[in-house]
Amino acid sequence: MSDFNSAKNRVVWVDIPVVDLERAATFYRNVLENKVSIEKFENIQFAVLHHEDGNGGCLVPGDSDKITQHGLLVYMNVDGRIQDAVSKVESSGGKLVEPTHSIGPHGFRALVLDSEGNRIALHSNTDV
Repeated sequence: MSDFNSAKNRVVWVDIPVVDLERAATFYRNVLENKVSIEKFENIQFAVLHHEDGNGGCLVPGDSDKITQHGLLVYMNVDGRIQDAVSKVESSGGKLVEPTHSIGPHGFRALVLDSEGNRIALHSNTDV
């Protein structure tokens, strides 16, 4: 994590529960157009969302009862390509819940279920 993130951001990391690690990694690679690397530490396999100098997260395999369509809502950055990202949701195993819509001065979002059934928001400052 960069010094900027440590000093400035309130959310610095997110663990996203998944049932099928490969399927989830493919979903996030396709929709976010971001590198997702599957890694192993001791006996635990997980997938890291590439984050370089930004906030990060990983996909963590577990029981399906950890998957949620309610509760916390994580906003994933697809700035400047929200329509492209939304168009890849269903072909990547997800489901569109709410199409792209304005959230006032805070940009635009679309609510989707990822390939595992987690509710996430795709966020962009523009509606393209």
